[in-house]
Amino acid sequence: MEIFETTTMDLEEAYKEAEEALKATRDQIEFKVEKETKLTSTIYHVSARININYPLKGLEYLKSILDALNINAMVEMRKKATGDVKYVITSEENSLLIGKGGKTLEAIQILIRQVVNQDSEEEKYHVTVDCGGYKEQRLHQLEVLATKTAKEVAQTKVEAHLYPMNSFERRIIHSKLSDWRDVYTESEGEDKERHIVIKPRNK
Repeated sequence: MEIFETTTMDLEEAYKEAEEALKATRDQIEFKVEKETKLTSTIYHVSARININYPLKGLEYLKSILDALNINAMVEMRKKATGDVKYVITSEENSLLIGKGGKTLEAIQILIRQVVNQDSEEEKYHVTVDCGGYKEQRLHQLEVLATKTAKEVAQTKVEAHLYPMNSFERRIIHSKLSDWRDVYTESEGEDKERHIVIKPRNK
């Protein structure tokens, strides 16, 4: 994390220099100031680093998207210690926000994920955006599909190719079957054709 340090007699000037160096506003910066008095003058040793609440920034950005779409909605943010951040939208325009096959909701989620993880080389937060309980319902449907298909593969010893899914849906399948002893999962295909294959461990 980038740190700005300076020694000055003008504390306000140090704050301004930190804003320019870190390319952030004062409310996004955490300052540590040590005061040293020498005879008739006071010297300040200042260190500063960016301290942005990125999940909250994601919430504000999501609200701005809804405002731009002229959609009246309430948004709740749920943050877990594990780093999972979930935004739940409540609106009368659920079908519009979800889109066909959940594609609109997925696109919104990708945008919010980029905002929340923008200053991290790796994905620091696992971000989910849900609307009208769509993701919860979809999670249940996918878990049922995963269990049913896995049982068939374990019994027949013939691998099964599921239909193309987005990363959120594939993650659910992988997670659901991660502890199974008789089958394992792999993702195959590129871009829109990316899908999961459930394979028997012992043919």
